Amino acid sequence: MSSVVERATDNPSAAACRRRGPAAVVQGVLLGLGLVLLVGGFAVIAVSYRPYSIPTASMAPTLQAQDTVLARKSDGSDVGRGDVVVFRDQAWGGELMVKRVVAVGGDTVAVGEGDLRLTVNGKPVDEPYLAGAGAQGASFSVEVPPGRLFLLGDNRLGSLDSRVHLETDGGTVPATEVQARVEATVLPFGRAALLSGTSAFEAIDGHRPAGPGPLEPAFWASVVGAATIVVTSAVGGVAGLARRRRRSA
Repeated sequence: MSSVVERATDNPSAAACRRRGPAAVVQGVLLGLGLVLLVGGFAVIAVSYRPYSIPTASMAPTLQAQDTVLARKSDGSDVGRGDVVVFRDQAWGGELMVKRVVAVGGDTVAVGEGDLRLTVNGKPVDEPYLAGAGAQGASFSVEVPPGRLFLLGDNRLGSLDSRVHLETDGGTVPATEVQARVEATVLPFGRAALLSGTSAFEAIDGHRPAGPGPLEPAFWASVVGAATIVVTSAVGGVAGLARRRRRSA
């Protein structure tokens, strides 16, 4: 009785899958990595930041009317001199406002009678972010109580800020009323940029401006993730088309 030996014929499709195995794995890993970076970056921004629309030109030229900014959520405990913050104070009408912190609890902030230059704790402050040179408003002197902030607009001649409310707590605002710290302009696209820090208050001890948050790395993570997905998908598509042409040749 003769025996019959059956030989399994090679399946062209299975062989092709085996040949494409490593490439397919690499493509899947890259797509997964791109998705993680894209979603992770957006998630960080969505959790940590909120958009705000700037209603007036009181912070010009740093921020213009109708700009949309991204501000990192804050309870006010990490705010320092020079920070641009979003806050709400019932004594100021309860509206959301955006101003620059120029003095914190324990500071003496003043504008003298002479050159009307801002001083903090007796030290003059050079403010490169101001809308114009020369006189910036009437003189004043305020001792900021602990836990409060003194805030001014960069457009000193067009800003309703702490100087307008000097009769109420010296124009100061509780630090706890701060809702967020502005870190970037996102709209219009022509003005999209990270908000530059300032060295104006470096000569004054303590309460430095807060360091940058995760906005920039999160943004670039999203960009790199999106680019990885697009490029990997395109390369995979081109490679697949080339394989089909070789098989049909």
